[in-house]
Amino acid sequence: MARAASARAGRAPQRRPQRRIQPAPRPRGARRSSIRWERVGRLVLLGVLFAIVLLYIPPITHWVQQSQTASREQAQVRALVRERARLRAQLRTLTGPGALERQARQLGMVQPGERPYIIERPVRPRRVARVAHP
Repeated sequence: MARAASARAGRAPQRRPQRRIQPAPRPRGARRSSIRWERVGRLVLLGVLFAIVLLYIPPITHWVQQSQTASREQAQVRALVRERARLRAQLRTLTGPGALERQARQLGMVQPGERPYIIERPVRPRRVARVAHP
């Protein structure tokens, strides 16, 4: 017995051939169904995937619109920050020392006791075009 066990241990175990399951025999008058159910399953799966893709479209378009709106709003905020800085600088120059006097002098005003001067550009004489007579 020991020999038989050692001989079997060296060999690969034998596999029995699997029996294929045969479909049940059809009655003589019955015809085979023309519906291919594997194709129907594939088409249903394809339809479900298509419906899922269609459900993803509106949120994606909404997200794209929101990102575009956000970038426009950020650009507008940056422009407003620059304008605010410019206005603050203008406010400092208009309220600083001597600002009132500068504004008055730009309007042509002088302080009491000062002599006003007006500087004008010299007027260039017009050149008269000479016509050559032949």
